[in-house]
Amino acid sequence: MFGKISRGLLAASFVAALAGCNSSSSTEGLTSAAQAQQPVTPVVQAYCPQVVMLDQTAVYRAYARGGQDNPEKLLYQASLADATRQCTANETTLTINMVAQGRIVQGPAGTPGKVTLPVLVEVIDGDNVIYSQKMAFPVDMPAGGTQFIFNKPDVQIPNAPGGASRFTRVRLGFETGPAKKPARRS
Repeated sequence: MFGKISRGLLAASFVAALAGCNSSSSTEGLTSAAQAQQPVTPVVQAYCPQVVMLDQTAVYRAYARGGQDNPEKLLYQASLADATRQCTANETTLTINMVAQGRIVQGPAGTPGKVTLPVLVEVIDGDNVIYSQKMAFPVDMPAGGTQFIFNKPDVQIPNAPGGASRFTRVRLGFETGPAKKPARRS
């Protein structure tokens, strides 16, 4: 009888030791009573702002010099479509990883090659802009056109308890301000 109990305890100890070796827990090596006393950090789901695209800024057209709004002088047209996001948070910062799909189509006056799209990412809370970044996004445009993926993994805004306000939105589009003249090279 003693032999059966000893073998059972030995087998149970061996299994427990193997399980402890494969554990990725930060409480490794603590007894069960000590593990039960460790504080548990609660996981709280925070609000992750939606990505919105306005009709007037989701499409960008580039024209040959002097051909503004002339369909025959269109170099290319780019558009942004479906977007998604993922949020991570700590006590002070909410970080938004945003991804959107886009398409670029060559116009009658365009040629294949690298183009740079003026993308604007803003975070709006109600009527207030709390984050804004303009970036030059390069895309290789083959003859005819192609699809592309835009990714901005580091949009950071202040975090509040429970995440961003329910009025917060990420606004994605193309910068449609006045065209900038190219810098002269000396």
